[in-house]
Amino acid sequence: MNINLSGIESRPSRSKGDYDFFIDFAARDETQVREVVKDLRGKVKEVKVVGTGASGAAALQFVPWFPRKIADLDSFNDKVLSFGEELDANHPGFQDKEYRKRRMEITEIGKSYRHGDRLPRIKYTPTEVKTWGTVLEKLTGFYKTHACREHQYVFPLLVQNCGFRPDNIPQLEDISQFLHDCTGWTLRPVTGLLSPRDFLNALAFRVFHSTQYIRHHSQPLYTPEPDVCHELLGHVPLFADPDFADFSQEIGLASLGASDEALNKLATIYWYT
Repeated sequence: MNINLSGIESRPSRSKGDYDFFIDFAARDETQVREVVKDLRGKVKEVKVVGTGASGAAALQFVPWFPRKIADLDSFNDKVLSFGEELDANHPGFQDKEYRKRRMEITEIGKSYRHGDRLPRIKYTPTEVKTWGTVLEKLTGFYKTHACREHQYVFPLLVQNCGFRPDNIPQLEDISQFLHDCTGWTLRPVTGLLSPRDFLNALAFRVFHSTQYIRHHSQPLYTPEPDVCHELLGHVPLFADPDFADFSQEIGLASLGASDEALNKLATIYWYT
């Protein structure tokens, strides 16, 4: 095919006995991309182009796939980029077999979730609760001086309605119901780090993907990845604020079908401003 392959990953498909392959490659132009797709369609059941990185006139002729309905977010379950049940060698829990086993248990629960199901409840261990409590007590000490006004208004409501306590890790189901009552937002579990496109696309449906596993207990004030502390103490509170909730959905709507270039700009605006 005369293309430069930069990445390939295989994962068991939801269709029994099949595998899904995720491929990144560099091509000369849109014509060559179409040639590759045509050739592959004769060898596999289905080919889906997620993005081409094209710009200019070529980009206008190609619209990346995007979810049309909220149930389409189920397709993100098996598309995490990193972490989840797999850990990098520099992760604090990399050599802890029990921790890795526990992570796998929690990610397997998340993988089975589908839109319309009740959000899975995790029975956290005493060690996990202690880690959460350490992080919660440390961060709440900074809220009065470092958190924005909206966060300071919402957080006591999470304490009152969702069980945000040092001795309890809140459940996504309880928080999701609270957010839905406030602004129409909901949560859904995710098993690892999503691509910027998938993460932003979900915002269009007022959905925030949240991990359920927790950082390693040996370093409770550090994590190289999103975990339940990061999600619930950092992201979640502002989704109960109407202005931020609307702004987040606007970013999500703008991301649907956006070019890779535009998508990167939207991600930068959302995460760094």
